[in-house]
Amino acid sequence: MPAFPHSTTSTPTAIAVPPSLSLPVIEAAFPRQLHPYWPRLQEKTRTWLLEKRLMPADKVTEYADGLCYTDLMAGYYLGAPDEVLQAIADYSAWFFVWDDRHDRDIVHRRPGAWRRLRFRLHAALDSPRDHLHHEDPLVAAFADCMVRLYSFLPQTWNTRFAGHFHEVIEAYDREFRNRSRGVVPTVEEYLALRRLTFAHWIWTDLLEPSAGCELPDGVRKNPAFRRAALLSQEFAAWYNDLCSLPKEIAGDEVHNLGISLIKHEGLTLEEAIREMRRLIGKCVDAFLVAESDALRFADGLDDGTVRGKELSTAVRACVRNMRNWFSTVYWFHHESGRYMVDSWDDRSTPPYVNNEAAGEK
Repeated sequence: MPAFPHSTTSTPTAIAVPPSLSLPVIEAAFPRQLHPYWPRLQEKTRTWLLEKRLMPADKVTEYADGLCYTDLMAGYYLGAPDEVLQAIADYSAWFFVWDDRHDRDIVHRRPGAWRRLRFRLHAALDSPRDHLHHEDPLVAAFADCMVRLYSFLPQTWNTRFAGHFHEVIEAYDREFRNRSRGVVPTVEEYLALRRLTFAHWIWTDLLEPSAGCELPDGVRKNPAFRRAALLSQEFAAWYNDLCSLPKEIAGDEVHNLGISLIKHEGLTLEEAIREMRRLIGKCVDAFLVAESDALRFADGLDDGTVRGKELSTAVRACVRNMRNWFSTVYWFHHESGRYMVDSWDDRSTPPYVNNEAAGEK
């Protein structure tokens, strides 16, 4: 049967998940859902990519829908107001394009271009309105995303989000240096870096505008809530590593849990895949426990006051969407053209990227 009761393609078909990537617990215990705004979301994000010149028109036409970037967000931030989901989806599409630029700057040995982009993104994060018309489309589009995302919640949320993304930019710089030098981080080093490059706390922050409520520190930092949030993101990052391992080996990547296991733990490729599946399975099991704890915490916030009820409702919405992250990430990896390496002419060069000297002007 199709993974989705409302398929995101015009010709729904059953998705064949390779045995090495199949997780029956996700397919059975994490029903997939889709935000009702999804059809408009896909259309508007496709238009936004064109308007912001983030991808050439021919690549948008040929690849944008098949990359399923909007599907990923529409399956995660359920309950979000349409304008919030649209801003998040455009930002997510930008993030993937930025990730591809970062990769091409490494492949084509453009440290100067990467350094300029890094500093420009830091600046745009702090003063996005000043960068809306920047000469680099990637910077201008990022500024557009920030202006919109900063409009939903108070300045305290904006400051926290900016601090988290400054860390992500610097983590990408560490990845640039590691790859340029051929340095494979140890498993422990990699897992710490991955929490930043996968932007764990960015996607968690965005649960709040989706729920229409900024959560106070005491709620966000509650151990039950924070553990559920972390585990949902760890699953996504590690499952991404499992699915992208062939792509990243072909592209001479050094940042992948499997690559670190092979390099530093002496595992064969097959053993590394088994170990990754074991860790992912443990993560899912741990989330199911953490989810229950977080929902009990949410219940306890409802103390009979208006504020207590508001916080309890918002936390429950956030935790429900943490659960949605499992299914939407899982199916995204089997639907998106981003991971269909075997269909590419060159396994080291994704067909949807601009492989020219972007950023050198």
